[in-house]
Amino acid sequence: MEFFCYHRDRPGSLALRQELLEDHWSYMDRYAAEMIARGPTLSAADGVPTGSVHIVDLATPAAARAFAFEEPGYQAGVYRDVLLRRWHNMLGRTMWEFPGGLTGGNRFLVLGLGSGAPADTTPPPDRDELIAYGPLLSDDGNTWLGTAALVRAPNPETARAVLSPDRYADIEIHPWQSGGRTGN
Repeated sequence: MEFFCYHRDRPGSLALRQELLEDHWSYMDRYAAEMIARGPTLSAADGVPTGSVHIVDLATPAAARAFAFEEPGYQAGVYRDVLLRRWHNMLGRTMWEFPGGLTGGNRFLVLGLGSGAPADTTPPPDRDELIAYGPLLSDDGNTWLGTAALVRAPNPETARAVLSPDRYADIEIHPWQSGGRTGN
């Protein structure tokens, strides 16, 4: 089962986040084989981390909850909240398999929070700039709750265009970068 996990930073927690970076990486290293994508969201104004995205393939919802809530930053109070949803990997690859590589160009998390009938349940036809893409699902995997994508795009407006207009209660666009230890 695939899960989308987005830890959003608590205001004023940057120093604590930086202090726990090695603990965070060591924790995530334990999930290297299950990782589909990972990396921080960043402030558009100054590039300071604002959250942490992890897309993982784990055996059960209980394993996903443990993954999200046993993370050292969460335990220490770095994050204000956690979005944890079932997810389906519509591209069938990891971020390490993205043809565009791990760096270069502007990258964004596009998070569409659903409202009404399912939308964007298949990737857009022009997929070359999609790093990860899939629906956010209910705990049982049967109900569409939104769509999450990691995309390389020249600007936030272009990134937002991967989702259908007027089909979501809210669409968030966050600058994002590939995460992990340098060289991973």
